[in-house]
Amino acid sequence: MTNSYFTIIKGYLLELGFDIRHADEQESVFVVDKPELAIKNLVIGCGDPLLIIEQYLLDLPAPSLAVYQRLLQKNRDIIHGAFALDDSGCKLIFRDTLQIETLDLPELEACINSLGLLLSEFSEELIQFSKPPTA
Repeated sequence: MTNSYFTIIKGYLLELGFDIRHADEQESVFVVDKPELAIKNLVIGCGDPLLIIEQYLLDLPAPSLAVYQRLLQKNRDIIHGAFALDDSGCKLIFRDTLQIETLDLPELEACINSLGLLLSEFSEELIQFSKPPTA
């Protein structure tokens, strides 16, 4: 059974200028890059009813209440998507979930631009989070 949304999403990604590094129609997954937005290995899963977008950002070598608090505060400023943690609590990712049935190109573009804006505006602080604490 083919995923009818896979072809639509692929078209959107190409129209938005993404480099599709991996496309697996069977698994309904794309891995894409957009260097001008500092997006690398963005994973997009397009299984009805949801489009799930995940971007690994960094490892948190010393997660702390202060780091988690700052990430939650920054979540409030993110237009689309949010920071999330993997099961270990040490890998920071950006995640957005969209309804695939009503998804259009401008909505997908807004989500991607939100990630790009987040990476450009918050990069210095993210880099600090990725550094081990000094003794």
